[in-house]
Amino acid sequence: MYAAIFLFAFVVSLLVTPLSIKLGHRWGIVDHPGGRRMHGGEISRLGGAALFAGFVGAGLLVFALSAFGIWLPMGAEDGKLLTGALLGCSLIFAFGLWDDYRQLSPWPQFAAQFGVALLAIAFDIIVERVTLPVFGLTIFPGWITYPLTVFWVMGMINTVNWLDGLDGLAAGVAAIAGLLFAVHAYSLGQITVALFPLALAAACLGFLPFNLHPARVFMGSSGSMLLGFALASLSILAPAKVATALLVLGIPIVDVAWLVIQRWRQRGDPTTAGRDHLHYRLMDLGLSQRQIVTLYYTFCAAFGLLALLIEVRLFKLVALGMMGSLTLALLWWLSRDST
Repeated sequence: MYAAIFLFAFVVSLLVTPLSIKLGHRWGIVDHPGGRRMHGGEISRLGGAALFAGFVGAGLLVFALSAFGIWLPMGAEDGKLLTGALLGCSLIFAFGLWDDYRQLSPWPQFAAQFGVALLAIAFDIIVERVTLPVFGLTIFPGWITYPLTVFWVMGMINTVNWLDGLDGLAAGVAAIAGLLFAVHAYSLGQITVALFPLALAAACLGFLPFNLHPARVFMGSSGSMLLGFALASLSILAPAKVATALLVLGIPIVDVAWLVIQRWRQRGDPTTAGRDHLHYRLMDLGLSQRQIVTLYYTFCAAFGLLALLIEVRLFKLVALGMMGSLTLALLWWLSRDST
């Protein structure tokens, strides 16, 4: 079953991606070179359609196989949570397509992200129970749980969106996160839940051959928002998986936090675009796109594996602190060097 779902999501994404390239050019939904965009010629930004088809298609297949008795019956709780995840992915993907076509300002995007965060809460996809060092299992009250869930969902969507700056970067990191989430869910006995991050990883891997440098297609807002919501929701569906997400995606998360603060201080508006992302600064140092992407893959996979291998919660917190401190030090040094 795991192999079947993986292959289904991978093959669907692999086959739909060339179609998204053709349709992007036909409909004029393309990125032109210039400014922060370093590619040559017009590149379709409809690649999110392949990610959507692979992931959501595989998710619906799991529901169907469970309903017909070919796979394990899906419990009511898992059914509700996974329905919310697929529905939220579908809605944010549809909005992302609209954004790819109309090139909307940041505020409608934030409104859509807030809307799907509320949808997640409606389906009980919430950050309510966390296991903290020293304190152990902690159950948050509603006045903490709901704002924290909104912050987590919106933060993850924007993290992936801002990460999507180099060819293959966002899709590859999302694939690594999906695989680690799947292993983690399976180790916790979440046999059916594990199929969904596995499908997400497979969809990303089917898309990557066309998105690696030099990219022939971009995922656009539809793809980055889809991946962001999928990672946010899937990371909530198991105890301690948020810690895994923080370690896998720690570098881009710290980069986003740094950029928000720096842009607010310097420009008064953190939503303004610029070449101040960590991956752009590394490129200014002389590293190639492939080198930077490989570095991100390596560190995200290494810290993600630490989350799975380290059982002591305090050690996980230490690893998270070390990763955050090193990333902040690098960002500070690069920012100081650029001035």
